[in-house]
Parts: sequence; C-alpha cells; structure tokens
Amino acid sequence: MPVVHVHIWKGISEERIKEIIEGITNVFVKMGIPTQAVEVIIHEIPKAHWGIDGKPATESRKDSKPPI
Repeated sequence: MPVVHVHIWKGISEERIKEIIEGITNVFVKMGIPTQAVEVIIHEIPKAHWGIDGKPATESRKDSKPPI
C-alpha cells in the first residue's frame, strides 16, 4: 500500500488539497493499484518554517503565494 507524504506551504485551499489527493491517487490507480490502497498525507508548513537559500521562504520567496 503506497503512502505518499506531500509537504506544502500552509494556506492552500481545501478544494486544491482535494485535487492534489485525487491526482496523486490517480497516478497509482493507472499503475493498477486500487484506490483504497493509496494513502495521501498532506503536511502544511508555515512559509516561515520552510528554508530556501539559507532564509525562511517568507524572505526568499516574498512574491510566492499559494494557489487558492
């Protein structure tokens, strides 16, 4: 049974999260794995707790906003 962990910035809409879960599940279904065997876990991380280029993403990616 595949378990997929997805780490994203906090603030993604519930609708978008549903789309992510469905899309990842569909990848495994196309490989012949039944949907009930696929688990997707979304980890939302505040942008300030995500480091890029030695800085929090709030500083290094000021213009990046999560899609809604």
